[in-house]
Amino acid sequence: MKKYIKPLAWLLALTLTAALFAGCAKQEAPAPAVEPAPAAQPEPVPEAEPEAAPAPVPEVNPDAEPESTPAPEPEADPAEEDEENYDTGDASLDDPLNQDDIGADELLVASFGTSFNDNRRLTVGAIEKAMIAAFPDWSVRRGFTSQIIIDHVKSRDGEVIDNMTEALDRAVANGVQRLVVQPTHLMDGLEYNDVVNEVAQYADAFTAVAVGKPILISDADFSAVADAMADCTKEYDDDKTAICWMGHGTEAASNSVYAKMQEVLTEKGYQNYFVGTVEASPTLEDVLALVKAGNYERVVLRPMMIVAGDHANNDMAGDEEDTWKTLFEAEGYEVVTDLTGLGELPAIQELLIAHAKAAMEELK
Repeated sequence: MKKYIKPLAWLLALTLTAALFAGCAKQEAPAPAVEPAPAAQPEPVPEAEPEAAPAPVPEVNPDAEPESTPAPEPEADPAEEDEENYDTGDASLDDPLNQDDIGADELLVASFGTSFNDNRRLTVGAIEKAMIAAFPDWSVRRGFTSQIIIDHVKSRDGEVIDNMTEALDRAVANGVQRLVVQPTHLMDGLEYNDVVNEVAQYADAFTAVAVGKPILISDADFSAVADAMADCTKEYDDDKTAICWMGHGTEAASNSVYAKMQEVLTEKGYQNYFVGTVEASPTLEDVLALVKAGNYERVVLRPMMIVAGDHANNDMAGDEEDTWKTLFEAEGYEVVTDLTGLGELPAIQELLIAHAKAAMEELK
């Protein structure tokens, strides 16, 4: 029995050694041959291509227009764009009333303005001349509120018209003591209030300052203007003619003057007179519906504006497809366009004179 003990011990020792090595191998190599090398190189993920965008999107330079988009042309002056195809008259016949040597009392006539030369003279110029005749003891001067119009007239015709700031500074420089500003605006709207606010900034520069009312303020004003509108178009007034007035329109609450004027015209018996606007309500479509509800064959178009400028010549009387003239013609009406601004009417001039006189009374 002793002769088997030694070999058996050797066999047992070898078995234990092998088991020991096997256990160590399991602890040292948890996963089959995880070699440190390619440090588990991520699968060949394609190199982050410039963020593989859906389609080739060019890099955008915020300071430059994309190559596919041509740089925009400088914005055109609306007045210049609309006028260059026809003559608006001789600017030299218009007196800009920007002279010095004003004296102690000044009446400054504030208007939006127009770059249509003949019409400026016949409307704004006519109002100013009426003021000169009505108030011989006051120096009458002009101020426009539209800088675009001022710049266009200067560059095209060389005529220099003061804006409101320049006109007020001129009054201060000339030592004016009493200043009355009479706007020619139709309503107490945004443009009128801009004039009021600017004049207020100069209140301390004069002994006394007053701003006259716009054209349409009181019921008496509406009545007088309605009668003037009817009187100047009476040659067209028959049972077969609709007389349509185009106002400007505004987003301000003062836009209500157009609806009120329609009511006044109707109440006064001017049943075939209709009022609309180019930029607000009532719209052209509203006016067209009213005309179509009657038995009219002819339509007369007139501007319900102090001047017959860009809107009257283009939006009302133009030949493009969306003008008042073209759309009424498309409905089968004979169309007559009359480019006479309200400023040409003596009744409107007298109304503005009355408002200026009331402002002068405030100074006493």
